[in-house]
Amino acid sequence: MSRMDKTYQVQVAGLTRELPLFEVAPGVTIAILNILGDVELVRACAKALAHKLAQTEYDVLLSAEAKSIPLIHTLAEEANKPYVVLRKNYKSYMGDVISAETVSITTNSTQTLYLDAKDLPLVAGRRVVLLDDVVSTGSTQQGMRAVVEKAGGSVVAEAAIFTEGDRAKWVHIISLGHLPVFTS
Repeated sequence: MSRMDKTYQVQVAGLTRELPLFEVAPGVTIAILNILGDVELVRACAKALAHKLAQTEYDVLLSAEAKSIPLIHTLAEEANKPYVVLRKNYKSYMGDVISAETVSITTNSTQTLYLDAKDLPLVAGRRVVLLDDVVSTGSTQQGMRAVVEKAGGSVVAEAAIFTEGDRAKWVHIISLGHLPVFTS
């Protein structure tokens, strides 16, 4: 994996950003969205996603740490809904967790998503919206979905700032835009 000096310009939620291009595998390059610290972008995207989710009946938002945390927090405030963040490292204070494995395109290794025991009542028997910054391979979505199902919740919608790659694969994702995958 290597960072490139080139960028890809996107327009999302009324804002323009230059996303750095990053080679994730030989001949495969993606545009990296990093919303951490970009308060203006997080607020605009949360507002736009809240508008798109307004007709969806749901009880709780759920995401995986870490880059989506500011988005889920701001969206929860905008929608007046609680939220749950699945952790990627187990801590003993989390108690009897529910977990599932996933592989992120940017880490290229297996990760485990953990639902803290304290958050189980927010998911069990609840209608859940899965949230991510970018849906690329769908592995994180599958991991989040597995945790929700093991916890007794039901996924009623999936949302992201961007989908990436094969657009037809992500028609069910409520998103604000789409990013290409560049191959050489």
